[in-house]
Amino acid sequence: MTVDHRKFIRHPADIPIEFSSADGLPMSEYGQAHDVSFGGLAFVAEHCPPPGSVIDLTIPTVSPPFQTRGVVVWCRCLAERYEIGVRFLASSDAFKARMVEQVCHIEQYKRDVLVREGRKLTPAAAAREWISKYAERFPGADAA
Repeated sequence: MTVDHRKFIRHPADIPIEFSSADGLPMSEYGQAHDVSFGGLAFVAEHCPPPGSVIDLTIPTVSPPFQTRGVVVWCRCLAERYEIGVRFLASSDAFKARMVEQVCHIEQYKRDVLVREGRKLTPAAAAREWISKYAERFPGADAA
């Protein structure tokens, strides 16, 4: 079966992610999510669960933490780590993923402003500024 990796519009991210085996097997790891879409996400980790494996995913840096279950669709070796593609099992997670991705953009904006301008923004101030500048161009759920 060929997987269309670009079926959904992708949104870059670079956020910590935790994953574990949904079937109770001893596997619990941390990785970095870097690609969130309405269908799933991709992340980099030290080990790759076999394609077809069902895993539990948590993004702990948002409140409340984003938690979902997904199936490993593909895995690519990257030098010493693996890039793992996961498809969400619940269609309702598409909206949640969009919110998580938006929070990640706001956090990145906050870091960029600190580096570029030396301003330390509160999360609320960063959200207000980001929303006023970029929310109109942020793809909606109908973009998938």
